Amino acid sequence: MTDPQPAIRLTGLTKEFGAVTAVDHVDLEIAAGEFFSMLGPSGSGKTTVLRLIAGFEQPTSGTIELFGDDVTKRAPFDRDVNTVFQDYALFPHMSVLENVAYGLRVRGIGRKERIERARRALASVRLEQMGDRKPSQLSGGQRQRVALARATVVQPKVLLLDEPLGALDLKLREQMQVELKEIQRELGITFIFVTHDQEEALTLSDRVAVFNDGRIEQLGTPAELYERPGSRFVADFVGTSNLFDDAVSRALLGRGGVHSVRPEKMAVGSGETAADVRNAPGTVVETIYLGSGIRLVVDLDAGVRVSVLEQNDRNRVHDDERGDRVVVSWHDDDVVALGGADASSAPAV
Repeated sequence: MTDPQPAIRLTGLTKEFGAVTAVDHVDLEIAAGEFFSMLGPSGSGKTTVLRLIAGFEQPTSGTIELFGDDVTKRAPFDRDVNTVFQDYALFPHMSVLENVAYGLRVRGIGRKERIERARRALASVRLEQMGDRKPSQLSGGQRQRVALARATVVQPKVLLLDEPLGALDLKLREQMQVELKEIQRELGITFIFVTHDQEEALTLSDRVAVFNDGRIEQLGTPAELYERPGSRFVADFVGTSNLFDDAVSRALLGRGGVHSVRPEKMAVGSGETAADVRNAPGTVVETIYLGSGIRLVVDLDAGVRVSVLEQNDRNRVHDDERGDRVVVSWHDDDVVALGGADASSAPAV
């Protein structure tokens, strides 16, 4: 059962570096046992928030609470959190088991108990047979799991992960995303994960905070952020979106404002005639083969370039080529309003 007390509560959290405001009055609650991601481009403030929670930086103003306890002014070693970094920071001269047990040794835990707990931690990441090896004898994914075991063996209330998969190749990173989520569920520890990779955040998280210019642009579940982005920034950063400005929205939708439609919500064909379907003629400018899908880039006659993602399945009977005239279709329900000029006064569709 989830603890009703938030694992982390940030109130008015601000961090300034001279004239630069890296974190701008952030208010946030993260539930106990939650896999929570902070997503955003470089310089958006997400990593600074993580460092403030860890105690590596002190806020200019605001408070940080850990399970209701104000830890704002406490040193990193006096907070019940632990951090996993991208480079893992394993000791090369120690065995895997010694690396995992190191934090317990620093805390004065007796040898017998720390070895037993370290072995249990290695078992939790499925590396119980690797204890005698040195880090150099492990793969990148195995070293990442050793770093997780070392961080969790001291049983922190919150685990902070600073882009821990960034150094892995694509296939291993995808594999580790699944394993990381499984490990988090088994341990029941609150994970706070920082990444600039939107697919990674959507794959792993219970909830995601999208950061922009030191503030949280939008907070929600992966499905909420993807299906109903609250701003142009989120629509453009989380996944791929076709964005219609005010003029294009009026021409294609019959209403003003800025709107978005995801590429997979669009289709290329002869044009449906249902009342809730919009059709727009255009010209194919590029066809991109993706294996599992086909991405078509189409210049609509209304003056906007859109991307259409089609599944590469047995129902696909025709390959559109550059220069082909096509009709792009989408349903009204798949259009997301992002605000903008005269959006509120425009006629309804």
